[in-house]
This record gives sequence, C-alpha cells and structure tokens, in this order.
Amino acid sequence: MASKLVNATELRSGRFIILNNTPCVVKNIDISKTGKHGHAKVRIEAIGIITGKKNITVMPGSERVQVPIIEKRKAQVLSINKQETKANIMDLENFETFDVRIDSELVENVQDGMQVEYWDVEGIKIIKRLL
Repeated sequence: MASKLVNATELRSGRFIILNNTPCVVKNIDISKTGKHGHAKVRIEAIGIITGKKNITVMPGSERVQVPIIEKRKAQVLSINKQETKANIMDLENFETFDVRIDSELVENVQDGMQVEYWDVEGIKIIKRLL
C-alpha cells in the first residue's frame, strides 16, 4: 500500500484520501474553530474512486490521515468486454498486457485501439480517462 500521512486540516477539495480502507477523492471539507478546551474538528465528504460511494466522516483536526499515492499511466485498448465493463489493455511504457475495469462514465465511449489513461490505486487498476 503506497500512501503517505497528512494532518486532516491540510486536506482540500480534489485531493485524495483513504477512508474506511477505500481510496476516495475529497469533495467537501469543513473545519470548525477550536473551542475553549478542545481542538478543531474536521468534517470530510468524499466519493470513492473505484466504488463511487459517498463517505462522510468527522475527526479531530490534528489526526493524521492516509493519502494514497496514485500512479497514472497511459495504455492502448486491445479488446473490450462491455458486459463486465472490463478491457484488455497494453501499457505504453513496458508493453505489459492485463485486464482492467472501465469507469462507469466511460463504458460507452471506450473503443478498440484507442489510448486511455489508467490509474493504479492501492493495487487496483481502472481506466479513468480517454486520450
């Protein structure tokens, strides 16, 4: 698991975070002021990169959270299985071929022979963008 630790108050919208063992992208973050005897609280709304599910959590601002290191690479689509929303792709740097999931928003637009960007998140590969 490639990740790093940051304070919860350092997070911003659009950054990535691991919540409930799921890599997510932060959509909204609210930081409350410190109280007379307490610490700032952080409310984080995030959407799963792979699952698409919404996660909401509240934690102390000084708590350290994991931020995944996402590897973004280019590949060429060799074949598509639209029933299972998977594609067989070839990495353009090391010419390795493997099957990956296709993001639900891109299933209809992916075609054989086109170049795509896939993300390797926590060992899970998924096509996230068309080139």
